[in-house]
Amino acid sequence: MGFIEKRKERRPATGGAPFHADEIFFSRTDQRGVILAANYIFRRVSGYDWDDLLGAPHKLIRHPDMPKGVFWLFWDSLKRGEAIGAYVKNKARDGLCYWVYAVAMPFQDGYLSVRIKPSSDLLRVIEKEYETLRAAEIEDGISPEESADILLQRLQALGYGDYPAFASDALAQELASRAALLGKPQNPATEQFASMIVAASALQDETVALSAGFDAISTVPTNMRIIAARLEPSGGAVSSLAQNYWEMSEEMQRWFQEYINSTSSDFTAIRRTLDTSRFLCGTARILTETAAVFLKERRALGGTDTGLEKRHINDLAAQYVDKSKAGLQRISDEAHRILQAIEMMRRFSLGLSSTRVMCNIESARLPNGGGSLVDVITQLGVFQGNLMHQLEQIEAQSHLIEEYAQALISNKGGTLPRPEFDLQSKEQA
Repeated sequence: MGFIEKRKERRPATGGAPFHADEIFFSRTDQRGVILAANYIFRRVSGYDWDDLLGAPHKLIRHPDMPKGVFWLFWDSLKRGEAIGAYVKNKARDGLCYWVYAVAMPFQDGYLSVRIKPSSDLLRVIEKEYETLRAAEIEDGISPEESADILLQRLQALGYGDYPAFASDALAQELASRAALLGKPQNPATEQFASMIVAASALQDETVALSAGFDAISTVPTNMRIIAARLEPSGGAVSSLAQNYWEMSEEMQRWFQEYINSTSSDFTAIRRTLDTSRFLCGTARILTETAAVFLKERRALGGTDTGLEKRHINDLAAQYVDKSKAGLQRISDEAHRILQAIEMMRRFSLGLSSTRVMCNIESARLPNGGGSLVDVITQLGVFQGNLMHQLEQIEAQSHLIEEYAQALISNKGGTLPRPEFDLQSKEQA
């Protein structure tokens, strides 16, 4: 045992265990959650000796304040082979507590987890949510799965579509807050991902408006047929126009269903993949820093092979960078497909314009200017103006998403972690 491990470190009698913003927890477990390896930060903050820590179940440090629903979500994701992030309150051996933002992921035949000290405003929100949720578990006797469902509902009320969206945003906020606390510049990827999310949200807003516009004119073909029937025999041309309009609107609705309303649509895929790519990128950043910690470690870590753990972590970081890039490429491809679809929508819009012009001509020929046909023409004019504006906005946001995605993929300025390069630089230093 090294001299550094023998020294007695100061710990307060109550409150929080000493855990600093520049530190990162690391642990690796088997598939049952038994700890196989850990770094010195984990041992020091938890207050356990190596003999008590290694070989023990990870729930050794679980705090009774933690809702069981959080761990249900945690293990549900891990068993599906997905990485997951969560705020977790832990309990040290001497009763001190400490919060972490934990990112866990499947690794070989077990799991690997890295944790940073949370410091963003989001932590205060989650503390209150956990307190309410834990009280419900105790007082109402709800199951862990029911608790998880309640948490998901609360997160949706806070503006998150699902748990991965929350985990992605939470990790981004914590990394940004951590950088600010340490006086470090913000990683350019943070701003680029944030800009893409703003663009994706704007894209979604415009598609919702577009959907409302389609709903508003859904009765136009029927109204035109009614007008034509009233104007017989002089309304024959109006009847033909109504049929043409109906065929065009049906084609546009099919496009709308495929590209917008479907759960597998390009619009949905962009936001879902964006959240995943941002989360994987943030995870890779933490892993790369953790591997660097092992590189500089000079303590005996209960028999842990620091060189092996460093390679494990570095390889996993490289995999997550590749996965993040693959997701960004999918986002870029989806944005490009939307841009192509916009061109098709513009052709449909030109068809609507022609219909409106023909309606104007027919209304001039009909008695009293066509009566209610004028109202239809006005309705079509308003819709077409809104449609062109919305298509322009969708096109602009899609261009932004495609540009940001390609900038991140090219990794100009080192915005994404480069594990092998980063570690080689530290080794040479």
